[in-house]
Amino acid sequence: MNALKENPNADLAYQKTILGSVSRTFALTIPLLPPIIEKVVGNTYLLCRIVDTIEDAADLSPSTKQALSQLFLDAVLEKSPVDSFVDPCLDALKNYSNQDELDLIIHTPTILRILHTCSISDQAAVSRCVSIMSNGMSHFHGKQNELGLKDLKEFEEYCYVVAGVVGELLTTIFSNHSPEFAKRIRGHEDLAIAFGQALQMTNILKDSPEDRERGVSWKPANISQTELLSIAYQKLEDSLRYIQLIPKQDIGMREFCFLAFGLAAMTLSKIANRKQFVHKDEVKLSRSTVMSFYSFTKIAASSDALMKIFFYLSTGSLRKLNQD
Repeated sequence: MNALKENPNADLAYQKTILGSVSRTFALTIPLLPPIIEKVVGNTYLLCRIVDTIEDAADLSPSTKQALSQLFLDAVLEKSPVDSFVDPCLDALKNYSNQDELDLIIHTPTILRILHTCSISDQAAVSRCVSIMSNGMSHFHGKQNELGLKDLKEFEEYCYVVAGVVGELLTTIFSNHSPEFAKRIRGHEDLAIAFGQALQMTNILKDSPEDRERGVSWKPANISQTELLSIAYQKLEDSLRYIQLIPKQDIGMREFCFLAFGLAAMTLSKIANRKQFVHKDEVKLSRSTVMSFYSFTKIAASSDALMKIFFYLSTGSLRKLNQD
């Protein structure tokens, strides 16, 4: 392990490579950030992905998931050696099919080494985010069922612990590296939560057919798809306001947020245009659409007017639901 510690470039190379393997979307968005922010945000995404992998393991009991989440959190917070998480986790996931995510778990020591090369303030923000997410998911592990979450309040709480807290993390990291953004965001921190929740609601709605097949729903019971899309639209409106608070000179931060925001807006619009769909591929954006929007992001992110025009033109079906 000491030899590995002496090769931080190899660690960062692994982080970039595995990011591309476990998420094509974030492998596209995260490199838009300035290098010092790219490192910590990419690192946080991978730590959160480990938590997600535990949640997604369909054959694990809620109690096993809770135990593994706690072992992982103890390793992140340096309360126990990282091997005390990796070994039992790999054993529990021996039937898990996603080899890239298993490889990420094997390399948990690498990801944590990178975290410890970040600034103390950035490390503290990451630890807070992972703690809230890990504890929050443990709380919700026991609530998985095919009927969905109890009500809208519980749904909002779930979206907060898995994504709203990531919006808060981004705000802290951005503020640590941009004093101007730190001034602008003061008093508007709720927009950061909405930004994370909008992205999560997109994933929940997109993945709902697959979740239903495995006997799980993360949507609130007794709330219609139309109502959920309307709520998601309102969170997108808040997300755009959040992005526009980022100073134009911090263009990488703007591009990162606007690309994620735009892909979510277009996906939600596709969902709104369909009464129902049986597989997420039916509402998945094509590769050419994603790359075209990536190119557009490079132009639009520096213009509040262009971002507003995109939002207006791309979300007509969502806006109509919100007005009805």
